Amino acid sequence: MNNFFNDPRFAGIEPFEKKIWLSSPTMHGDEQKWTDEAIQTNWVSTVGANINEVEKMIAEYIGVKYAVALSCGTSALHLATKLAGERLYGQAKPTQGTLQGHKVFCSDCTFDASINPVAYEDGEAVFIDTEYETWNMCPEALAKAFEMYPDVRLVVVAHLYGTPGKMNEIKAICDQHNALIVEDAAESLGAKYKLNGQWVETGAIGNYNCISFNGNKIITGSAGGMFLTDSIEDANKVRKWSTQSRENAPWYQHEEIGYNYRMSNIIAGVIRGQMPYLEEHIAQKRAIWERYEKGLRDLPVKMNPWDRDNSIPNFWLSCMIIDEDAMAPMVRGEQDYLYKSESGKSTPHEILDAIAAFNAEGRPIWKPMHMQPIYRMNPFVTVEGNGRGHTNAYINGSGADVGADIFQRGLCLPSDNKMMEAQQERIIDIIHSCFL
Repeated sequence: MNNFFNDPRFAGIEPFEKKIWLSSPTMHGDEQKWTDEAIQTNWVSTVGANINEVEKMIAEYIGVKYAVALSCGTSALHLATKLAGERLYGQAKPTQGTLQGHKVFCSDCTFDASINPVAYEDGEAVFIDTEYETWNMCPEALAKAFEMYPDVRLVVVAHLYGTPGKMNEIKAICDQHNALIVEDAAESLGAKYKLNGQWVETGAIGNYNCISFNGNKIITGSAGGMFLTDSIEDANKVRKWSTQSRENAPWYQHEEIGYNYRMSNIIAGVIRGQMPYLEEHIAQKRAIWERYEKGLRDLPVKMNPWDRDNSIPNFWLSCMIIDEDAMAPMVRGEQDYLYKSESGKSTPHEILDAIAAFNAEGRPIWKPMHMQPIYRMNPFVTVEGNGRGHTNAYINGSGADVGADIFQRGLCLPSDNKMMEAQQERIIDIIHSCFL
């Protein structure tokens, strides 16, 4: 790591006295009111007025009939994936997952919580490459995947960093192949997409939809997630599974595998106090993204993109990607990295190290799932077809791998909505200094 304080490129830049976070919770005081009420009334378990109210608030905001409050976004994704598997392939034995023996097409550039539920249910994830216009699942690669694996009937789609994917194209391809969609809107609460000419909220687009209230999300309960649906049958099934699948009997009786996945009334109280501030948080996050775009426009970089005709992100995280010809040498191992500073060029890790040296937090782009050690044996599909072993010693190939390229050249910038404009300007100055 460079000693940035002795580097003349950074002369005159002072460290932040208080750390600037990537994206930390923003509390307003109303959260205390509802959590206190839960404690004072002794409703601190997995039932209570806060849970009832946040389910109603979220369902109304997103435009679905039912919302089921769960312990985290991962639990919502698990039960959504399990539900889809049961609908497609029938009820599994208690010792088996509902996807056993079946492949599932999945977003490649995402957090592993999107993908792990496929493994929980004994399925095999097939990773679909990313596209440059939104950094989400590539419809062209998805169509190619259906050519290669025509029996697949389930697709898991994530909206990266609060930016909706190309859902018109993805839904059309899935409809053509009678495939269901699990929509991972964990990062995109409040983002909108123009679906077939009508604006809809992310979290209302798939057959099974999920959001997250993790501590770094745009609205948080410190934890928590929700399953979203228009089907009362699906909502009731998820409620049952999330409370250990108890049957209607005077004793504990179980006919299905269940889970301890229900949201607590205290966490729901935090979310209940947060929800009135969602639009304010989105406006703050958008202002941060726009200041970065303006402040970095003279550098050989671009901000994370979005489809301006068909989407409105929630701008949860501001990210940037360095132009190919402005990348200095950089290599990565499994847990370490090495880069070289060059005039007029930089690397994601040089910028991240510089930001960290001045007491601010950034992070690399999500490492694509097909590159993760645990999933390196899983199939990976690009617009060219098989993304594994696609060249040999005698035949040259382009080897297109968009997700790997974005991971190599991209980074997430400090995006905390409590960051002051002057503080963000200092971060922009640090980034400029990396290119000197």
